[in-house]
Amino acid sequence: MTSVTTSARPSEAEDLLFDSWFDPIEDGLRAKVRGFIETMIEEELTTALSRPRYGRRPAQQDGGAASAPIMGHRHGHRVRGLTGTFGPTEIAVPRARLGEVGSTSEWKSAGLRAYQRRTRAADGLIAATYLAGTNTRRVRRALAAVFAEDVSKDVVSRVWRKVKTDWDAWTRRDLSAEPIIRLILDGTVVRVRLDRKATAISLLVVLGVRRDGQKVLLAVKNMGGESEAAWRAILDDLIARGLRTPEFVIVDGAPGLEKALAALWPDVPTQRCTVHKHRNLLAHAPDRLHEEVSADYTDMIYAANATEVAERRKAFLRKWRLKCRAVADSLEEAGDKLFTFTRLPPSQWKSARTTNAVERLHEEFKRRIKTPTVLP
Repeated sequence: MTSVTTSARPSEAEDLLFDSWFDPIEDGLRAKVRGFIETMIEEELTTALSRPRYGRRPAQQDGGAASAPIMGHRHGHRVRGLTGTFGPTEIAVPRARLGEVGSTSEWKSAGLRAYQRRTRAADGLIAATYLAGTNTRRVRRALAAVFAEDVSKDVVSRVWRKVKTDWDAWTRRDLSAEPIIRLILDGTVVRVRLDRKATAISLLVVLGVRRDGQKVLLAVKNMGGESEAAWRAILDDLIARGLRTPEFVIVDGAPGLEKALAALWPDVPTQRCTVHKHRNLLAHAPDRLHEEVSADYTDMIYAANATEVAERRKAFLRKWRLKCRAVADSLEEAGDKLFTFTRLPPSQWKSARTTNAVERLHEEFKRRIKTPTVLP
């Protein structure tokens, strides 16, 4: 006896999933789009020829002064497909030739570029969906309902490559007008596709803080590591684009970064990230002492004033030299740079102690590239 199954195949289920989601507003809007676009392009051509369709060319301009007539003539239409946030449609684009007899050229619409198959809003939607943290194939499935047709992974890749133009302009922008008084610098490791192979590289980030407290991303650059030369290359580029000497710098404690800053801005106060140092202390202590180390460290870093911070620092070193020498040595390695924040007003201590602002950028960046797994 043969069993009868009523379950649809995956492809059929996908086809039937949104079939009943008919929206008369969307359907009516898309029906009107074609006529609107055609009217807009016709008006553009009318302006270029200085006369409507079947109209005569004016002999004079306003004021009675004679003017040279605009030569040109229409010659039919051509059908072009266009996909936008309104979905796909076919429009009749008017054709015309402009210029003198014998040396005319084809008229080109400024609103509808040559070979354009999608509106800029549609390209922006595709790029934004990809940047939100998905891969090319999932973008196709996600936007199929919006565009009423499949968006191939090749289209997604081509649109994504257009972002590079904006990226290049951003990396060259002038910084002389930016009132930056503080820098936060940190690096992380990401996997990228180089020469068709997955490779781990360092992503170095520079975040600036304006005088009013607003944060602004200044640089993101991929490097082979966090060496002194790598950080110096980024900082030299920022200075060449007009970045002024900051009043305060917050770092993650990487030796290469500290050497680069010492060579470039030796007199600028530098703060070692207290969160990074906390992790270092725990790495030097047995697991059974982690809770005690964290409690003592928190009491020291989050003391109410600079005097209490100094007293608890001495107590911390005195205690842990006897209990676990490696923990005390790790704290002494940071030196006074771990407590530079005490030179600032207490209201600024919270934002000046750590590189958490950049760490949040790292987390969001990694979340968005988690689906593609490898950054192109």
